[in-house]
Amino acid sequence: MKYLSIIAASTAAIALVGCSVDAQDTAMPAAAVAQAPASLPVGTCINMGNMLEPEQEGSWGGARIADADFARIKAAGFDTVRIPVRWHNKSMDRPPYTVDPQWMARVEQVVDWALANDLNVILNSHHFDPIYADPLATAPWHGAVWKQIAERFADKPQDSLWFELENEPHDKMDDSNLIAALTPALNAVRASNPTRPVIIGGEEWSGIDSLATLDLPDDANIYPTFHYYEPFDFTHQGASWAGPDIPEPGRKYGTEEDRQRLRDDVAKIEAYVERTGKVPFMGETGAYDKHISTPERAAYHRAVHDAFAPTGVGMCTWAYANTFPFWDRETGRWLPGMLAAIGLKED
Repeated sequence: MKYLSIIAASTAAIALVGCSVDAQDTAMPAAAVAQAPASLPVGTCINMGNMLEPEQEGSWGGARIADADFARIKAAGFDTVRIPVRWHNKSMDRPPYTVDPQWMARVEQVVDWALANDLNVILNSHHFDPIYADPLATAPWHGAVWKQIAERFADKPQDSLWFELENEPHDKMDDSNLIAALTPALNAVRASNPTRPVIIGGEEWSGIDSLATLDLPDDANIYPTFHYYEPFDFTHQGASWAGPDIPEPGRKYGTEEDRQRLRDDVAKIEAYVERTGKVPFMGETGAYDKHISTPERAAYHRAVHDAFAPTGVGMCTWAYANTFPFWDRETGRWLPGMLAAIGLKED
């Protein structure tokens, strides 16, 4: 199913339409439909971050995912959840590359909970580490895993469940081999899900600059994504995994240089839409909470949200509860100011 969004000429207001085009849609002239930028109706989105990526679910700072999490997320006003899943450590590394049946069943349970709560779901492959180190040699394994995922989820609604082939290509996975490395996975998905939306991000951790050189396959149901953690020395200050040059704590956000960077980055999105006819979505954005206070994090999210919203870009915050949290497990409440920062109502 194809989704369209209409972006108003004025940057002060936009109309984002996330609906399928069928025989009853007669209000819009055919020429206008053909020219409208294509987008997924991601809307306001949150990542179930650091939950299904560890060796043991929830071990990276939090609990296992529960049905109640999705009810809470829906009640807060979110439209979509992105569910990062690590697959390489739950599958054989040689033919037939079988995924652990218990793991597949658990992922399906989580997806079904989200869908039952009337949320869109982005299901991805996250941290498939071997493909970053040796993309083409790992592609058959990666593709075989996606064949199993695609077949398992083929009967789920394609207007609300979307596949993201690989999170944040980096290391040796770059523009020179990215599409070739993902082709086995894409072919496997298309064999059982010929028109389900598929999401692809670019090289260098899918940063915003990767869009300029991201050459997508010729497939009307492929959609681009990017991640936004700029400026990195603010969002990742004191993050131990961000080495070898870990940003020092103490960086504040909101300088004129920061505001100019936002303006420049919004212009990159506008240029991408003009060039490609596709509106990308922001698959991740956030600021690490270890050295950044909640009010500072809320201010950052508000700045990013308000800058990019006029472009029609859907935005997925990182993350729900385990790191860069929006939901506070200790108090059982959304952290103050965080929902309002992304355009939702506070408790």
